[in-house]
Amino acid sequence: MFDSPDYPKPLEESLFERWLEQGRRSPIPYAYILVIWDELDGCYLPVYTQSRSEMNQFARFGASPDQRSMVAAYDLYSESRIL
Repeated sequence: MFDSPDYPKPLEESLFERWLEQGRRSPIPYAYILVIWDELDGCYLPVYTQSRSEMNQFARFGASPDQRSMVAAYDLYSESRIL
C-alpha cells in the first residue's frame, strides 16, 4: 500500500490487515481507521475513530508541516477508502 512517490514509504499489506482486525476486535465500537504518518519516527500509525468528525483532528498528509498527518481513512468493516 502507498507504494508511489506521493507517499513517504510503502505500508505492508499484512500490517494494515492486522490493524483492521485490532480495530474490529476492540471493545470500543470503532467505525474507522486512520492511517497516520509520523514524520519524526518515519512510520505509519493506526488511529481508530468512532465518527468522521474525529478525522478533523489530523491535517492531511502533504498539506501541513505537522509531525503527524493523515494519509488515508478507511471504513473498518467494508475496508473502503473514505479519504
